[in-house]
Amino acid sequence: MIGEIERTGLPRAALPFVQFATVLRENRFAVAPEQTTTFIAAVGLLGPKTMRDIHRAALATLAPEPERREEFDALFRLVFLGQSVAASAAGDEDEDEVRAFDEREGRMEPPDAEETNESGGEATGAEILTIRSFRGLDEDEMLARLRREAPRRLPKRASRRLRASSSGRQYDLRRALRDAVRRDGEVLRLPMLARRQRQRRILVLIDISGSMKEQTEGYMRFAHTLVQAADRIEVFTLGTRLTRITRALRHRNRDQALAVASTTVSDWDGGTRLGDALNAFLSVPRFAGFSRGALVVVLSDGLERGDHTAMTDAVQRLSRLAWRIAWLSPLVDGENALPQTAAMQSVMPFIDRLGEGGSVARICTEVLEFARRAA
Repeated sequence: MIGEIERTGLPRAALPFVQFATVLRENRFAVAPEQTTTFIAAVGLLGPKTMRDIHRAALATLAPEPERREEFDALFRLVFLGQSVAASAAGDEDEDEVRAFDEREGRMEPPDAEETNESGGEATGAEILTIRSFRGLDEDEMLARLRREAPRRLPKRASRRLRASSSGRQYDLRRALRDAVRRDGEVLRLPMLARRQRQRRILVLIDISGSMKEQTEGYMRFAHTLVQAADRIEVFTLGTRLTRITRALRHRNRDQALAVASTTVSDWDGGTRLGDALNAFLSVPRFAGFSRGALVVVLSDGLERGDHTAMTDAVQRLSRLAWRIAWLSPLVDGENALPQTAAMQSVMPFIDRLGEGGSVARICTEVLEFARRAA
């Protein structure tokens, strides 16, 4: 698409705005050529300082229908923000290729948002771009416990900083000399130092495919509570895309945070490409760095479509970076449950805990108890 627009002789700075109008028309929005010209002129007149100014200019000049406002906003984020990393679908020319939407490639236009996954019972590779709304459930008591106890019970690691400790293994010579000066050279005891403890990084990967749609809302509430309680945490959603939602979940108000997350993620209840999404995560050095030495919590049923080799390889690579991997699945019932799918059986050697993920209460318990189990 970019190549076709460039051949028209337009300035390169105007290409994203023309592309946005083209994307709208391809998704059945009524956008006249005069509206595109007015949109570009409005942006130039405003001299926008933020992306919000461009969005307001688009609303004022392109005039989307009120009932399709959410779809309009999703397409705007697709063209101008490039928030998601798309995992390749089966049948593409190169199944190993991972592309970001900010590359401005016209081949990556989204399908219609009206399509739905009616069954939600089995894995599929179809990508569905939608916006999801969240409703409150009566799980506040367990989430409040998680938020209250997480700072104390989440796994910790020794940092490089030292602190005074009666059980330390290193002498605090500076403090010993100061005490000796105050006591005319007498040393009554040798103070000790120990390494400080700091909370280990947490990485949460949430499967939002159609087979997980009954658990998705609870998982998102759990993730928001954990973000509020943990010192260092990153949250990603896995579906037909990989989307980072940590910033959205940092809002203290849960309803506000989930509303922002619902518009940030576009592939709710869509297909399942866990292997491709995990490989997309590991292919971005900044994202892969989040898993280094971290407790990785995967919330997924592990229903991978087709060949699970990509998923197995990705989990194996992830295990080499992470401190521990806890895979919590709604299909697991009981302490000694065995994986039922070939994909889960293949990744079992690389995960440290296969636990219950059928409810928010069980997930909270698993996370709070993980440090004790690992010890």
